[in-house]
Amino acid sequence: MDDTSTIVAISTSKGNGAIAIVRMSGSRAFDITCLITKRDNFSPRYATLSSVYGTEGDLIDEAIVIYFKAPHSYTREDLCEIQCHGGWVSAKMILESCLHNGARLARPGEFSKRAFLNGRIDFSQVNALSKLMNVANENVAKALVRQLKGELSIFVSQIRESLMRLLAHSEVMIDYSEEDIPSDMQVHIISTLEDIRQKLSNIYEFSKMRQGIVQGYCLSIIGKPNVGKSSVLNAILLDERAIVSPIAGTTRDTIEENIHINGDIIKLIDTAGIRETQDIVESLGIQKSLSAIEQSDIILAIFDASRVLENEDRKIIELLNTQEKKHCIIALNKNDLPQKLQLNEIETLLNISYQSVSITTKDTQDCLLKLKHLLSLILNQEDLNNEILLTSSFQIMAVQKTLDHIQNAIKVFNTFELELFSYHIKDAVQSISNITQPYDISEMFDKMFGDFCLGK
Repeated sequence: MDDTSTIVAISTSKGNGAIAIVRMSGSRAFDITCLITKRDNFSPRYATLSSVYGTEGDLIDEAIVIYFKAPHSYTREDLCEIQCHGGWVSAKMILESCLHNGARLARPGEFSKRAFLNGRIDFSQVNALSKLMNVANENVAKALVRQLKGELSIFVSQIRESLMRLLAHSEVMIDYSEEDIPSDMQVHIISTLEDIRQKLSNIYEFSKMRQGIVQGYCLSIIGKPNVGKSSVLNAILLDERAIVSPIAGTTRDTIEENIHINGDIIKLIDTAGIRETQDIVESLGIQKSLSAIEQSDIILAIFDASRVLENEDRKIIELLNTQEKKHCIIALNKNDLPQKLQLNEIETLLNISYQSVSITTKDTQDCLLKLKHLLSLILNQEDLNNEILLTSSFQIMAVQKTLDHIQNAIKVFNTFELELFSYHIKDAVQSISNITQPYDISEMFDKMFGDFCLGK
């Protein structure tokens, strides 16, 4: 790949609008801009009204031209932005004029890739930028902007510096291993490691519990067979997505559909009814249901209010009690029939926090409104409180690995295995550094920047 070439792309979306932007970056960006505008100069960082000319020297448009002189630009190269009148035609003709005069068409994400390679942004900021273009949640958008401004980068740098100082201590101790380690140094090293571990654990747990708000929530609909799970799914979707039958065990596999609530994406999973069974196919479906529950952020547990509490219901409650970190909704279904089950009977067996609702899927609109209201309440609880948020599985994994290495370092330090201690600290430094500057980034390049749009 020729990274020294001058690249150009239309940065705005295709379609009608007031303004379209053509962006060009590279060593010849300024010269090409002068050629297509028939001007000798532009003052850096000033908006200049200028005529723009096509490949045949004909007038294309009157546009605003802004020249950013290296290194004071997004890519840290000479960069020019031409803001022309909206629509696709003017922007396309300006793009063709730039290409005619020596620029080449940028690949998706290539402007940001150059910004990364030239040290303008680090990998955590690339991740934030990638997600910011598609985010639907306002709180997440704010967290991503903070990450883009360097909040996570600063945190990682501070952790890394603390670990590097400990590494320096360990190397000195290895060099003078015949001498006893001063007790105050031992206390300092352990207390520093514990402080680092606590900070990383806090951000890890906080982020792990909020991946739903970042990646999209996952909601599992659970209950014993024939309790109305599929009917609830159909009511929420306003569609006959799942087969509804009076025969228990009809749903033998998970069914997945997405809905949007106040901008948040929720993946609904209708699970197979959970019960003891000798049927091999149904058993496989139940195992998939249990796996889906483990991966869910929200659990919607359906109970049949027209039937007394049964052992299968108690199994569901036992399962709920193992999911205390998740949002839980207890729904008493079939409230249009004579009631044989009350909420307080379930409540006495639960030891988790939950929301509750009484519904009947025969009144689809009422069922939908009640469930959407409860889901909105749950989603609105996810206030990020300006906390640092890890916004990718890669970042979470990096912190998890760092915590593992720190735990190992503490363990061997307590037995005075100094060379092993140094080894684990080095691994911890590498793991945490991966968030901002991955050691082996070649495999990530095409995937990360390929997801960007042209001109970004």
